[in-house]
Amino acid sequence: MRRRLAALALGAVAITGCTPTATDALPDTTPTPTASQEQVTPPRRSDPAACPTGAGGGGGASRKVSYEPVSARLAPRAAPDKDRPVVRLCFDVSADRRLIRGMETVTFTPDLRTCEVVFRAWPNKPETARYGNRLEVTAVALDGSMVTPKVESAGAPPGVPGTLIRVPVEDCLEPGEQVTVALAFTVTLGALTPERVGYSPDDLVAWAGTAYPLLAWERGRGWATEPAVDLFGETVTSEVFRLELLEIVAPQGDAVLGTGEALGTEPASRPGSVVHRFRADAVRDVAFSVGRMQVTEREVDGVRVHVGAPAGSVATPGEWADATMTAVKELSASFGPFPYEDLWVTIVPGFTSGIEFPGAIQFGDIHPARYPSLAPHEVAHMWFYGLVGNNQARDPWLDEAFAEYAEVLVNDTVDELLQFPTPSAVRNRVGESMEWYAALRQPDLYASGVYRQGGQMLHRARREVGAARFDQLLRDYIDANAHRVVTDEDVVRAFEDEPRVVELLREYGAIRP
Repeated sequence: MRRRLAALALGAVAITGCTPTATDALPDTTPTPTASQEQVTPPRRSDPAACPTGAGGGGGASRKVSYEPVSARLAPRAAPDKDRPVVRLCFDVSADRRLIRGMETVTFTPDLRTCEVVFRAWPNKPETARYGNRLEVTAVALDGSMVTPKVESAGAPPGVPGTLIRVPVEDCLEPGEQVTVALAFTVTLGALTPERVGYSPDDLVAWAGTAYPLLAWERGRGWATEPAVDLFGETVTSEVFRLELLEIVAPQGDAVLGTGEALGTEPASRPGSVVHRFRADAVRDVAFSVGRMQVTEREVDGVRVHVGAPAGSVATPGEWADATMTAVKELSASFGPFPYEDLWVTIVPGFTSGIEFPGAIQFGDIHPARYPSLAPHEVAHMWFYGLVGNNQARDPWLDEAFAEYAEVLVNDTVDELLQFPTPSAVRNRVGESMEWYAALRQPDLYASGVYRQGGQMLHRARREVGAARFDQLLRDYIDANAHRVVTDEDVVRAFEDEPRVVELLREYGAIRP
């Protein structure tokens, strides 16, 4: 069921913290709504800016920082597409950490004809929405002209803004034709959410992964519009983009962990706030955290590891840094150079699992020594999902099975995994979608069918064709498919010279007819 975007004037929600370049793309005049449209008022350029970018905001000009793109140092890995989207994001976090006001610009060049630009609002999925999280887009401009998007539920619970945002393009876009979309939005955070967005009222810490309208394009296939499902797990799909600038406006004194390379800080125009800046050459998602955290920074093999944790956490930032650095070092030996120069790790109160983002991880407030599988599993996702992407809703095995494989490899628990008895309900169904697994209404079956069974499948293949041969083909698969969104066909192509591997993938149902 389709729903029109709620009518919220930006003046009413008082976005005073984020007026980045996105503001310039939103005109000063409000379009006259038709009878079937609700009015959306653009932000006012005269609003005080706490996110200075040198484009009309107050608080000082931004500094240009030269850096060598990560992709330039990873030969023979495939480079990011030269026409990948360019994204600028600004998040303004409230003093109580419960509300984020944001601005975003996306410059997009499709490789297929399209008559819309589609974004996903993942805080509105059931798993996060039930804790009070919600993302609401308040204004949209297409090449400087205001437009009214169509918001569809696409799995969002009743009463929550939809997860699917369609921005119409009147004359359509031909392959290679460029368009710029600017969006203003708000994110309401729920207390102690055991998921990718939330905040802790006691610790005054906010964590926000995919907390913005995410461009949902898959090169060669088009828009990823699979519905959100009520199942703990990731359903995100996005091509890599160049994060030209990420600005986070946070209360003074807060630690801020972001995505990509840290470019420094400046006082914001609003008293008591600071602007933290980051950028990244090629990422497919963005995560950050803000709050009263202790931060430890280490370096391993040229990778800067930043770990932030609230005071009183079960483990210290140093203990998490040690576990993370060990995983980075051991996994790099198998899969090649770590894909990012910086890895930002946040210890999140309220849950006991882990969630991956490109160059960032959220770990639950547990002790890594008691859960030795967690750090290597999430660090493995930097290669499987971060570097080699997949449609997580359609093909969850393409990142989770490989992350399970990597975790077991590092922890030397292969024999145990090979003896795992897969429940009959999911036996030989490794390749099913998140929607299929959610319909079983037993979350443990998803973990058994995709994670454990998928890892078992890959380790069986490695034993049957030999470790050296399997490892080389897997490394080639990573290098050839870097910065892409893969399908099961790409895995078949990578292992086609070893028919037994492909036979096992079919036997386990990873490759669907």
